[in-house]
Amino acid sequence: MIVTGELASGSKLKSVRDMAEEAGVNPNTMQRALAELEREALVYSQRTSGRFVTEDKELLTKMRDEFAEEKVKTFIESLMQLGYAQDEVITLIQHYLGGIK
Repeated sequence: MIVTGELASGSKLKSVRDMAEEAGVNPNTMQRALAELEREALVYSQRTSGRFVTEDKELLTKMRDEFAEEKVKTFIESLMQLGYAQDEVITLIQHYLGGIK
């Protein structure tokens, strides 16, 4: 949600309990997930105000690009496992993009 912009830069996150309830996980699990997001600098804490989404646009762009690269890599590898050659993959992508309006 952070990388896609669904949670805007600088926006305040819900409480750990609220997010845990929405995700259907234990609050301790959510706390560990948030600690990891802080480690990656995607969120930051303000002592008395809560947690906020980073305002570092460059970091968000980098993370978005990394996610996209991984998705593309997985997609292409799966098509090649089906027997498609590189030029056929390119043709498939061009055909699909041509149909998007």
